[in-house]
Amino acid sequence: MVSDVFGEVGIAATYGLVGLVLMALGFVLVDVLTPGNLREQVWVQRNRNAAILLASNLLGVGIIVATAIAASQGNWAEGLLSTAAYGILGLVLMGVSFVVLDAVTPGSLGEVLMQQEANPAVYVNAASHISVSAIVAVAIF
Repeated sequence: MVSDVFGEVGIAATYGLVGLVLMALGFVLVDVLTPGNLREQVWVQRNRNAAILLASNLLGVGIIVATAIAASQGNWAEGLLSTAAYGILGLVLMGVSFVVLDAVTPGSLGEVLMQQEANPAVYVNAASHISVSAIVAVAIF
């Protein structure tokens, strides 16, 4: 019984580590796609636009990771691989959605999102990240 608990905790820990790595990659993705230093924008400048964009990316990764774990149905090795693969796919598609939105909207989306004043474009981009994540999550099943 106790060994089962430790085994399950170990499995949860490995999934958690994969999720944390994917969230770190999501942070890097948003930092690369937007001008300036994202850490400075969110934590020092308190830029709401940057924080919403980053939060939508992290939520999206969480949706994909949680779905991949649920779909693994107890197959730990396959579940880890699936979690990593679908997580990376989701990040790539979120990046593509950012680039596409930037191409079809006036000005530079990255610069708009880094402005201190609230901009409705951030909600459009955040919705795109969450939508892409939901699509990837449903594709897992």
